[in-house]
Amino acid sequence: MSDAYGQLLDATIQHLEDLKSRGVRNVAVSPETLRSLSQPVKPVSAPTQISKPMPSPKISIAVPASTTKSAELSLASPGEAAPESAPLDPKEKAAAFAALRERALDCVKCPHLASSRKNVVFGVGSIDTQLMFVGEAPGADEDEQGEPFVGKAGQLLTKIIQATGLQRADVYIANILKCRPDTPGQSAGNRKPTSGEMTTCIPYLHEQIDLIRPKVIVALGATAVEGLLGKTIGITKLRGGWKTYRGTPLMPTYHPAYLLRNQAMSEKRKVWEDMLSVMEKLGMPVSEKQRNYFLKA
Repeated sequence: MSDAYGQLLDATIQHLEDLKSRGVRNVAVSPETLRSLSQPVKPVSAPTQISKPMPSPKISIAVPASTTKSAELSLASPGEAAPESAPLDPKEKAAAFAALRERALDCVKCPHLASSRKNVVFGVGSIDTQLMFVGEAPGADEDEQGEPFVGKAGQLLTKIIQATGLQRADVYIANILKCRPDTPGQSAGNRKPTSGEMTTCIPYLHEQIDLIRPKVIVALGATAVEGLLGKTIGITKLRGGWKTYRGTPLMPTYHPAYLLRNQAMSEKRKVWEDMLSVMEKLGMPVSEKQRNYFLKA
């Protein structure tokens, strides 16, 4: 093996290690590149000296169907603008999503959660949507039915979605955690996911986002924001201000459960103002009636 080839190989390995440290789990190459890699290495007449590490290129990476059923992933880390990438093949996208769901349903990475859950709550909605909602974790109703946001808070979320002119089936709804946090010794109630549980489970959400490619993500509540952005600042300070997650605009807002506890018109209006911002970001029409929701007469 020539010195130049060895240096290029070392630089490539270093680049892949850098991608791994930034959360990328699946890397692929085009069919043309795969064919090139299968050819014998041609000798070079004069080694090319490489004195500096190869810069990380601004590219998107995709896992082809011939290797795994995952789809394209953005190399952008949280806070970076995602590079443009080619549209996903609808059949491969659906197959990749189905495969991801199967992996999540079989997951036992958190034995205490796997042993106490009734169902893995993967997510629900359109995988071709522009709008994705992310909550913190399933509750008792969600664990029972295997679908996120089906309890009282979920019913309120559905009403909020409908107020924008969309239906629940038009968006995608998921959680940071796919299993209900166990509550040993408690007959009722929920608990906040631990940071370790969120770190273990969030790769599934990463893959969901990478496949769906929403134009906007709405983070519901402080725990969802913490899981996505790592911020523990109160949701009161964060809500209403645009953030960026894996290259996608993200709107933090109150969890619907908060509005069930505090039904003041002013709090409902805050959430609605956040949704108006989301609608405008997506280029959705906003009627005068919608602009006036939850305003005092």
